[in-house]
Amino acid sequence: MLKPILYPKYIVVSLLLMAGCLFAGKATAQNELEYVGELGFSVGAAQYFGDLNTRGALNTLKPAVGIYYRKYMNDYVGIRAHGRFMQLGYSDTYNKNEFQKRRNLSFNTNLWELALQGDFSFFRFEPGSLDYRFSPYLTGGASIFTFNPYTYLDGQKYYLQPMRTEGQGTALYPERKPYGKVAYAWVIGGGFKYNLSKTMNIGLEALYRFTQTDYLDDVSTTYAGIAAFPPLPNGQPTVAARLQDRSGATGTPLGVAGRQRGNSRDKDQYITIELTISFLFTAYRCKF
Repeated sequence: MLKPILYPKYIVVSLLLMAGCLFAGKATAQNELEYVGELGFSVGAAQYFGDLNTRGALNTLKPAVGIYYRKYMNDYVGIRAHGRFMQLGYSDTYNKNEFQKRRNLSFNTNLWELALQGDFSFFRFEPGSLDYRFSPYLTGGASIFTFNPYTYLDGQKYYLQPMRTEGQGTALYPERKPYGKVAYAWVIGGGFKYNLSKTMNIGLEALYRFTQTDYLDDVSTTYAGIAAFPPLPNGQPTVAARLQDRSGATGTPLGVAGRQRGNSRDKDQYITIELTISFLFTAYRCKF
């Protein structure tokens, strides 16, 4: 004997299967693709401003490269951690001021930086959209960095911080403390970004740093004078004595104790101009 098709057991099972299919379909429809962040790379140039480059000239651009991760908070705001390596340097030979040219100082440094920034887009920015794929933006934050200025004398490289070229820590200048090689800076800048595809952005960015050190270039205050640098046993000047005042190569030495060597009222600064490329991370978000 055939069992009736509308037997209660079959009705219950059928209803459960239908409900499961409907729920699964609804859940899938309510899962939305969301851009949560991006991993990016930057490459460009860096320029130093300070006691040697007082004109703000962009004439000694040096390489800068970086890697960053940006977390999207919404379509307008992101938070970024950006690590960079760059080189900075300058020489008095580039200056037009007669005193600065006679001073004859120079430096270079490798600089490692980690910055935390907030990015604020002017327009809605939605990767993968034809309507919201471009926006200029502002960015700001703070960075911590390491530096170690060096120069060359008679073809040999010397790191300047151990030389204490402005008499730091000597008996004549106990109030002048040796500067540290780690400092921080306030970061401000802007740029624009463009979404190439659902997985890639490109951009251009300029960032200015207001550092909290005046010794990126090893120059800050007045000459310590030759008395702060006792000669070698054979009577010859030490390397530090020769590096603290290099004006003898251009004429009568300028390094009289107390004469201005740099400007301690203003901290050193630097800027980077970089191209960026980034790869997007996505996730599914339930919307009920």
